[in-house]
Amino acid sequence: MDLALALSKKDAPIKIINELLRLSNIPVEISVQESEQVMASRNGGTKYSISELSDGERNALLIAANVLTCKPGSILFIDEPERHLHRSIISPLLTLLFSKRVDCAFVISTHDVMLPLDNREARTLLIRGCTYRESNVVNWDADLLDADGEIDDQLKQDVLGNRRKLLFIEGTEASLDLPLYSLLFPQVSVIPKSTCRDVEHAVSSIRDAHELHWLRAFGIVDNDRRPEETIAELKAKGVYAVSVFAVESIYYNTLVLERLAARQNEMTGADTNQLLEQAKVAAINAVRSHIQRLSERVIEASVRQQLMSKLPKRSDIAEAQPIEITIDVPTVVAEEVARLTQACDDGDLSMIIAKYPVRETPALREIAIKLGFQGRTQYENSVRKMLMDDPEALVELQALFGTLKSDIDAA
Repeated sequence: MDLALALSKKDAPIKIINELLRLSNIPVEISVQESEQVMASRNGGTKYSISELSDGERNALLIAANVLTCKPGSILFIDEPERHLHRSIISPLLTLLFSKRVDCAFVISTHDVMLPLDNREARTLLIRGCTYRESNVVNWDADLLDADGEIDDQLKQDVLGNRRKLLFIEGTEASLDLPLYSLLFPQVSVIPKSTCRDVEHAVSSIRDAHELHWLRAFGIVDNDRRPEETIAELKAKGVYAVSVFAVESIYYNTLVLERLAARQNEMTGADTNQLLEQAKVAAINAVRSHIQRLSERVIEASVRQQLMSKLPKRSDIAEAQPIEITIDVPTVVAEEVARLTQACDDGDLSMIIAKYPVRETPALREIAIKLGFQGRTQYENSVRKMLMDDPEALVELQALFGTLKSDIDAA
C-alpha cells in the first residue's frame, strides 16, 4: 500500500506522453485498451491503432517513450529528429523531454541550425566537413560552440530561407512563463530572457537589423504598473505588456479559477461556488498581513518610472534652469495601502491578483489547496492541462495580451 500511495502521486508515463504530445503541437492522445492494445485518437475523435499514426507522430511517440522509460544516468543519442518532424514539433518536444529527464545526458544530431537557440544551456558541435583516406575518415573540421556561441551567418543563410518568429519573455527555462506562453502562442519559438530590459533589448536588436536576418521578433513583459503611454511605446517596438501584474496573475485569473472549480465539481462532486468562496476567503486572509509590503513593492516600480520620466532632456539642460523632482513617497504608499485594504475588505480577489505581486505571499498556495489540489505545482499543471483541452479558455487568456496573437499571425 505504501508503494501504491507513493506511485499514485506521480503521473503515469502515458499521461506524461500525452501532455508532451499536446505541448509539442501534436493533437494526438494515446490510450491503452483493456486488451492492452495501444490506441490513438486525434482531437478527441474515434480511436484507431497506433500503427495508423503518421511517420512523424509515430517517431514523436517512440522518442518520448524511450526517453521517459530509460534508466537513470543514461546517455541518449537522437539522430536527425527533423527528418520526420517539423521544427515546430521537435523543438518543444526535445526541450520538454530534457526537463523531464535531467538525470540523463542527450546528444542530438541535427541539420536544424536554430535548434540550439531553443536550448540555451546546450553546447553545439558544428561539423563543417571531414577528410577521407580511402574509405576511412581521418579528420574532422568542427567547432565546439559554448551556449552563447554563434553559428556563422553564411551557414544560416544556406540552411534557413524563410523568416522565423520568436517570442521573448521574462524568466528562465524553469519559470512559469515558458510553458504557459508556449501553449498560448504555439506558432512561435518562445525564448526566456532574465529581465524585462533583456526582452526589450533582444526584440529591438533583431527588429533594428531586420534586413540582415530571417527572424521576426516579439516580446512579452510584466505590466508592473506601467503608465499607458509607456505600454504604447513598448508595443510600437514589438514588446507587449500583459494587462495584469505578472504571469501568476494569469494562472490565477478569475476565469481560470472558475473553470478549474467546475472541473473539480465534475470529478469530486464538490460545490463549485463553495470552492471558489473558500479559496477567495483564504487568499485574502493570507494577503492581509502583507498589505504594507505589497503596497511598497508596487510603489517601488512606479516611483522609479516617475523618476526616469522626469530626467532632464538636452533641451532642459540647455536652458540652464534648476530642475527639481519631488515625489511624496509616504503619501503615495499610504494611498496604496488604503487601496489594497479596501480591496481586501470588498473581497475583490480578482483585482488583488491582477494588480499586486501576490506570489510573495501564501495566497496562491491557499487558493490551490482550497480548490482541492495538493499545492501550487499540481494546480499550475492543471491550468496548463485545461488550456490543452479547452480552446475557449485558451482564446480568452490570449485576449489578455491585446493584439499580440493577431499581430504574430500577420507577421
